[in-house]
Amino acid sequence: MINTTETENICGLKRSDFQTTVGGKETDLYILKNNQGNEVAITNYGGALVAIMVPDKNGNRANVIQGHDNIQDVINSPEPYLSTLVGRYGNRICKGRFQLHGKEYQLPINNGPNCLHGGLKGFNAKVWEALQMNEHTLVLKYVSPYGEEGFSGEMKVTVEYSFTDDNELVIEYMATTNKKTVVNLTSHGFFSLAGIANPTPSIENLECEINADYYLPIDETSIPTGEVRFVKGTPFDFRTPKTVGQDIDADHEQIKNGAGYDHCFVLNKKEEGELSFAARIKEPVSGRTMEVYTTEPGVQVYSDNWADGYKGQNGATFPRRSAICFEAQHFPDSPNHPYFPSVVLNPGEQYTQKTVYKFGVEK
Repeated sequence: MINTTETENICGLKRSDFQTTVGGKETDLYILKNNQGNEVAITNYGGALVAIMVPDKNGNRANVIQGHDNIQDVINSPEPYLSTLVGRYGNRICKGRFQLHGKEYQLPINNGPNCLHGGLKGFNAKVWEALQMNEHTLVLKYVSPYGEEGFSGEMKVTVEYSFTDDNELVIEYMATTNKKTVVNLTSHGFFSLAGIANPTPSIENLECEINADYYLPIDETSIPTGEVRFVKGTPFDFRTPKTVGQDIDADHEQIKNGAGYDHCFVLNKKEEGELSFAARIKEPVSGRTMEVYTTEPGVQVYSDNWADGYKGQNGATFPRRSAICFEAQHFPDSPNHPYFPSVVLNPGEQYTQKTVYKFGVEK
């Protein structure tokens, strides 16, 4: 186990502020570093990313992910999924109901009429077993018991975070089950490439590119209608870079249904499960860039439409649309759409996912 002393951190977070006991399990803060002197800070409560310290075009480091500076604020955050892991099922399941091997399952309803992000107490609210392998790598493990939040099977989950010398935050997921179940894991990072501040700047000036010819339209409760729609001629066309704000308030049914962007984009893939380019954003003032690569078929793009200026770490505040999320995942409500890529995990099979967030600068 590697202990990081308080003084070594550039993120200004204190390990002692993240240490408590929840349900008999200990929480802590873990710092990953690379040879460029940049760092990523993670707590094992919900696997929450609490800092990503990377430089701008002038070499000035700032934290580009929204988080809290102590464990109580993480646990009681106004945004329960603030840069956390999400599971067992990321995104929404219509009315919390689905059928599997001829049996109907009912999950908790926690988002309008639907189940969101695994139910009332999903993976974002669990204390994960943590092992820091070295300066670059943290492994988190959690065993989700049979019937947790209404899901079938006992599921064993491992998530590995690594921070490379190329400023890539790599998140690899693995899961197994002892009974047929459904799974859709993701990380819900709230990225603010300008750097968090009071107030954190709007993401509407970000230049954004998304490698998707199609997206999934949603109804007024944010459940996919089942249609797969071409992005051309819509606010969802990011095939060539444009600012996030250009069409975010467009007079368009889908924008209104999501109160901005809160939609799953169907990523262009040559073959299923390949690690390929999903999205890129550039913050024009700082010059910071972030590229997203994933093995997943989709990415939920969320423009932080519901934040209200709540308090984050080190005096930062998080107003509406001060972050953007790229949640690599299978599609929302897949168990109820047989022609969506399958989210079923059988005993003897292994669920795997790899997503990379690569940070850079462009002068």
